[in-house]
Amino acid sequence: MTGPRRALIRQHGVPAGEMAGADGGGWLFGYFPGYAGPPVSLALPVREEPYRFSDFPPFLEGLLPEGPQLEAILRRHKIDRGDCFGQLMAVGGDVVGSLTVEKPTQGEGAEA
Repeated sequence: MTGPRRALIRQHGVPAGEMAGADGGGWLFGYFPGYAGPPVSLALPVREEPYRFSDFPPFLEGLLPEGPQLEAILRRHKIDRGDCFGQLMAVGGDVVGSLTVEKPTQGEGAEA
């Protein structure tokens, strides 16, 4: 996956896949080839084909802060309220649960 809006998704610290903005709008999430760990969501079993979403993926939107925490993040990072991707990148390294979300580095994961 290519494009400026990309995120590496780790499951229990292991690179599981990548999310990216799709051409023409929406989002894609694909597992890395050879990934054999648990799925990032029970609704997204591990498979070769990427998942397509017309709106921000619900399994990631559920990780976003709300209320006063959201307001603080928006102010601190100067993020638009509607920019779920920007919010996720601001908090993705410290979210509740087994997932972490981060900016991919060159050479990390199969798609980089």
